[in-house]
Amino acid sequence: MMTYTAVTEGIRISVRPVFMDGQSDALQRKFVFAYFIRIENHTPRSVQLLRRHWFISHSSGRMEEVEGEGVVGKQPVIQPSGHHEYNSFCILETMEGTMEGTYLMQRETGELFRVTIPKFTLRAMSN
Repeated sequence: MMTYTAVTEGIRISVRPVFMDGQSDALQRKFVFAYFIRIENHTPRSVQLLRRHWFISHSSGRMEEVEGEGVVGKQPVIQPSGHHEYNSFCILETMEGTMEGTYLMQRETGELFRVTIPKFTLRAMSN
């Protein structure tokens, strides 16, 4: 399985998407994908993840934008040399698409900054 990675100001984001064949239904145009994310803090100070902002693209041309607080109900504080992992899912109406976005993070000083979530491909195929 492919892992996609981006680093912004010492914060490394790694994403591993997985097609969920058992939860998908091609006849209903419902293609379910899980994605596993690891956020690593390679800075000398703690950071907190405050918000997420996703752009989801279906191969049909349909675009979705999703924003919200935290990730899966949490706004984790990530210590220096620490990490946070979570997984979530996305449903597409097509067999292929992409996701990308940003996290809004806050340093200990209160300064806000955005971290890139790398663009990754969602493709309905055997894992």
